[in-house]
Amino acid sequence: MYILITGAASAEAYSLKTALSSEQVLVGDYVELPDILIQSGKVIKLPNPLNPAYTHQMLALCLDRGIGAIYALREQEKELLLNANQLFQEYDIKIKTTDDKI
Repeated sequence: MYILITGAASAEAYSLKTALSSEQVLVGDYVELPDILIQSGKVIKLPNPLNPAYTHQMLALCLDRGIGAIYALREQEKELLLNANQLFQEYDIKIKTTDDKI
């Protein structure tokens, strides 16, 4: 199972990725990123949290990519995902915050 870290446009995402020290860590963001990063597979394009279907789009992405945990770094994403925590738990996907032990 992979771990997804949101907020790939921030240094915090890469610090967390290093701290997790696992090859099965993906970083992604919904903000505009260089196409080369997305095409290379180093960063994945995430749904925009302003979209009313955001949580369902994130769930589908997690199921499609074998993601078992999400570290949501942006406040809006974190709030939406934590509110949908029960839905994600039904699929054994953990919503984590940076306060959780690494």
